[in-house]
Amino acid sequence: MKALKVLAVAGLIFALSVGVCSAEKVVVTVASGQPNAVETELMDRLYQEFMDENPDIEVKTLYGPRSATDLLGLYLQFFEAGSDEVDVVQIDVIWPGDLANNLQDLFQFEGVKDAVATHFPAIVENNTVGGQLIGIPYYTDAGLLYYRSDLLEKYGFDGPPATWDELEEMAKKIQEGERAENPDFWGFVWQGNAYEGLTCDALEWIKSSGGGSIVDPDGTISINNEAAVGALDRAAAWIGEISPPGITGFMEEDSRNAWQAGNAAFMRNWPYAYSLGNEDDSAVKGKFGIGPLPGAEAGQSAATLGGWQMAVSKYSANPEAAAKVAMYITSEKVQKARATELSMLPTIMSLYKDDDVLTARAFMGSLYDVFINAVARPSTITSPQYNQVSTKFFNAVYDVLTGKKDAQDAIDELELDLEDMLE
Repeated sequence: MKALKVLAVAGLIFALSVGVCSAEKVVVTVASGQPNAVETELMDRLYQEFMDENPDIEVKTLYGPRSATDLLGLYLQFFEAGSDEVDVVQIDVIWPGDLANNLQDLFQFEGVKDAVATHFPAIVENNTVGGQLIGIPYYTDAGLLYYRSDLLEKYGFDGPPATWDELEEMAKKIQEGERAENPDFWGFVWQGNAYEGLTCDALEWIKSSGGGSIVDPDGTISINNEAAVGALDRAAAWIGEISPPGITGFMEEDSRNAWQAGNAAFMRNWPYAYSLGNEDDSAVKGKFGIGPLPGAEAGQSAATLGGWQMAVSKYSANPEAAAKVAMYITSEKVQKARATELSMLPTIMSLYKDDDVLTARAFMGSLYDVFINAVARPSTITSPQYNQVSTKFFNAVYDVLTGKKDAQDAIDELELDLEDMLE
């Protein structure tokens, strides 16, 4: 109980479902952030099905804070105490590198290699640290382009833009036309504030322009190149032209609120905004579509990878049983249920062509190519310094967007900072 005492001292509150179990049963505790009521109900049902099929294992759930930062703090307290209070932990896509020393190599457990072969390769690669699989993909996320299909038709465009040039052209024309009745209308909204969301947006601009991924998987610092500079210059030019001057204060919800109020032709955001955009109080309900973000050239789209994974604590007293639970949670059966009932995006590729999933959530059929082309943030290769790397990067980008620095100067300075930090 060492870790729980540490948590009490820290003043954190967690919900732990405790069941009465027989001495013969192995107890596996699954830790995650606090889910909503609908997700809790579904997972309780699925856990019960697992326990009915595996009467020697009892699954308990420990729910921590919703904030990913606070949840990571919870895990670190458990790990620093060497506690066996948790067995399976739900981890963010940018945590495998930082947490690898505290987590089991899942490749050692039977069936894992075959199972992960069915998931998107980019996510598996992201979760592999030094040849060890730190987490099995659970559900995913990636940047998407939201577009007003009704306005594309109104202004004579056949479909959404495939290139950034096309997006700029469409955004300008639609913005000019809509301003006659709506002075608050803008062509394109995104996330421009100085935070992790800007890292995601800017990585998409740079990668889709042929500018690399900040730090390559082999550790090469690749950010200082002409394509990356051009991508930042392009984005800075949007501000005040097709994007509002206040975009440098926008986070995800700011963009969604502007979009959902009917004040934008295009939006970059995560998949969560799709169902919200189709709620009854949305001004854009039934008037929009989603698809890949543009690229400098057609077919050169890039989407920053998000999502969550299931990992097994190195301090678990029952690692074999914990791995069995982790494989179940990430299985096709569970991911399919979560896709159809919760609109959670699966990491198993075949589910994007599954008839049941597409009947329940038709929009998922258009997302397969997005996740095949998803780009991971350099969190694994730069661990345990990814947070500092990302902060340096988004601050450099922010300086360009706000006109404090020229793009080339900002990237020159960023390269030197990264060299000092990583080498």
